[in-house]
Amino acid sequence: MCLTPRVRWPAAPGPPVKSPMRKRILLLEDEQAIADTLLYALQSEGFEVQHVRLAGHALEAFRAQAPDLAILDVGVPDGNGFDVCRAIRKTSEMPIVFLTARHEEIDRVLGLELGADDYVVKPFSPREVCARVRAILRRSAAPPVAASPEQASRGPLLQLDEAAQRIRCGGEWLVLTRYEFQLLATLLRRPERIFSRVELMDLVWGGALDTSDRTVDAHVKLLRAKLRALGVGAELIQTHRNMGYSIRAVD
Repeated sequence: MCLTPRVRWPAAPGPPVKSPMRKRILLLEDEQAIADTLLYALQSEGFEVQHVRLAGHALEAFRAQAPDLAILDVGVPDGNGFDVCRAIRKTSEMPIVFLTARHEEIDRVLGLELGADDYVVKPFSPREVCARVRAILRRSAAPPVAASPEQASRGPLLQLDEAAQRIRCGGEWLVLTRYEFQLLATLLRRPERIFSRVELMDLVWGGALDTSDRTVDAHVKLLRAKLRALGVGAELIQTHRNMGYSIRAVD
């Protein structure tokens, strides 16, 4: 008797499964060449990337996909990244990075005041963008640490962790951008010492030519808002008229 061999057909492919360890990035960029470069760089780093070209599609993707971070081009055909950021910030503190060809400081300041975590000006290095994305996600994922009874009785404290590049306020790690961390860390290292804006531009931004007094002021405003949200009075960072800023000693 001749037996017909049984054929094992491959199982039908199921829906793609997102690894819980992979971070999902929303990319809003209307220039295909730039988008392709970023897609390749981010995917090579292990990120899942959803690319859209229009502001409206970015908001749809944000609501449907719950990305871990968004990279938003400021200038797109149906609007701008600033408006997308405003809409996202109504419901989410998801990290946001602006990507733009605009070099004017007013645009960078506006982006930061809207709650962006970083601002990258074209042309850029894809590797640098990936490094910034990793750093932002690492900071935003830092788990909160419960305050000890002693800390709770004395109120919120600011503790600088130089090795981890983080700052704890009471029992929680502050979620800070690179420059917010550098600014607050600079003040914390020398409490009560008044730093001029020029000094801060040099110490925090490395004397970059595209920074100014307003850049410093915008970052101080953002820091005060984040500290206030954790119960720390805005007066902790003190303004000295015509002189600069200092931070009160924290016991």
